[in-house]
Amino acid sequence: MTDLPLQHFDSAGRAVLRFLHQRFGFGLWMITRIEGDDWIVLQAEDHGYGVVPGTVLRWTDSFCARMVAGDGPRIAPDSTLVEVYRDAPIGSQVPIRSYIGIPLNFADGTLFGTLCGIDPSPQPERLREEQQLLELLAGLLSGILDSEIKAAVQARRNERLEMEAQSDPLTQLANRRAWDQLLAKEEERCRRYGSPAAVMILDLDELKTINDSQGHGAGDALLVNTATALRNAIRDNDVAARLGGDEFGVIAVDCDRAGADLLLARTRQILAQQGIAASVGIAVRNPASGLSGAWEAADLLMYEDKRSNSEDPLG
Repeated sequence: MTDLPLQHFDSAGRAVLRFLHQRFGFGLWMITRIEGDDWIVLQAEDHGYGVVPGTVLRWTDSFCARMVAGDGPRIAPDSTLVEVYRDAPIGSQVPIRSYIGIPLNFADGTLFGTLCGIDPSPQPERLREEQQLLELLAGLLSGILDSEIKAAVQARRNERLEMEAQSDPLTQLANRRAWDQLLAKEEERCRRYGSPAAVMILDLDELKTINDSQGHGAGDALLVNTATALRNAIRDNDVAARLGGDEFGVIAVDCDRAGADLLLARTRQILAQQGIAASVGIAVRNPASGLSGAWEAADLLMYEDKRSNSEDPLG
């Protein structure tokens, strides 16, 4: 059955942005997500500003940050008449003379992002009369979003159950095929909702040496112990996989820079407690390069760690 336009956040967002442009004009309409100090453009109806989905701006520079704080109005037909908007850094980066911004909130009231529009020309004062309509549309988007985020949590659980049929027989972690599939599914969610995520790569430093000196039984035991260490380090909704040989990976979902740092520290601590020598790298997803870019960056950081580990401490 064909989906109706307003059944899903992605299609509903596009329909709302098209409607707003048709009704009000404006050079740019956006649906955004706030993640720390990043203001991430999830969807854009652009007519002259050159803004595309995946663009990352600085939240504290924006009009929306001031609107959400209650320092500026949700509708400013002439934003140059509003001091906090006139002084906002984004006004010196792009031409803005009129502004509309409405928060998008989760059901518990926490902020997800904004529905907003800007234009280089001032608008009539009667624009303020449209606030009720704009808040209704933002409320509908927020409701759809909240339902989908909850459904995404269940989807992850189902994916983990399916993954059990694609596990590495020795470690019982996800195998490379499952990793590729889960990475693609998580990337789709990240693009749609602007969710943060990170990728951690771990490579054992001594597997070949142990295999050569103690036999493959000892090497297999090391791999199993490493898998156990990773299970203890990650959260329930994260994914750990054996990518092949002595390499492991983790997809850390809803994980920002601070969360990634904690995961890395926790992993190093548990590995040290178990006497497992390993090189580790972790990278947070950048909207421009996605999770595949985070994987590449984490891999490079892992190799940097390996070079550091192999250096003679006495110089």
